[in-house]
Amino acid sequence: MQTFTTWTGPAEGERGAVAAIGNFDGVHLGHRVVIDAARTEARKRNAPLSALTFEPHPREFFAPDAAPFRLMNAEARANRLAKLQVDHLYQLPFDAKLAALTPEAFARQVIADGLGLSHVVVGADFCFGKGRTGHVGDLERFGAEMGFGVSVVELLSNQVGEVSSTAIREALTDGRPRDAAEMLGHWHRIEGEVLHGDARGRALGYPTANMSIHALHRPRFGVYAVRVDVLSGPYAGSYDGAASIGVRPMFGENVPNCETFLFDFDGDLYGTHLSVALVAFLRDEMRFDSLNALVDQMDRDCARARDILADAPPLPFRP
Repeated sequence: MQTFTTWTGPAEGERGAVAAIGNFDGVHLGHRVVIDAARTEARKRNAPLSALTFEPHPREFFAPDAAPFRLMNAEARANRLAKLQVDHLYQLPFDAKLAALTPEAFARQVIADGLGLSHVVVGADFCFGKGRTGHVGDLERFGAEMGFGVSVVELLSNQVGEVSSTAIREALTDGRPRDAAEMLGHWHRIEGEVLHGDARGRALGYPTANMSIHALHRPRFGVYAVRVDVLSGPYAGSYDGAASIGVRPMFGENVPNCETFLFDFDGDLYGTHLSVALVAFLRDEMRFDSLNALVDQMDRDCARARDILADAPPLPFRP
């Protein structure tokens, strides 16, 4: 049975697991290579497959005032790892105590004694311990001393270029969700709870599901053709739609959010959780001279989104 919980120590029977270690922001194709290598090792050992990650992201801990950069919140990351059939998610609270561990202390207190891992798999650029002073060579040495195996996976490139969270952010900033998807191995998704808004969309004939993008990397502001999974509630299922990401300049607001209109849908989504996949960028957000002009543009946006989603070529992966 798959378990996805914040780490408080291994449950009975979980010691001896094989773990892929990383932040796994985006769970992109490079991360998939690390996870697949861990899966192969776990099968050899007849051991559980686990992912070891951190929350908050260490970068958030060390630079709390930096611009939002995360591709995924913790919920979305756990959902994606579940789809990859990872048995256990060990999500370590990243705090001052963890940040202060030397590389050797991290290897002993977390990997060897804390979780009792039998083998770990990391990317070639993996750094760990206080000041990121530990490298893969150190990890291999500690593993030999402390009784756990280590595999190191080389960085991945594809036709888009080097697969990295940084490159994916650049593609999203440029309004290139397809290029981001080619590196992610899945559509980039915004996931979270549907929040109460001001109901302006409903008054215009376009009721939207409003979601916060707080702490997430901000894609290019504008309108997108989207595929939506309603993850909870009586309307759980998959839908096509159009989404606006930005600050709503027509109404003078400046808190970025994601507003999604689901095609051919009638129901109350407040409090449910959505996963909104960005398929195609349609246009930049803009201010209109009148509400009628806005509605006319929304009509055109939705018609174009329907055409794109109907004719979108299949991706070489399950989105």
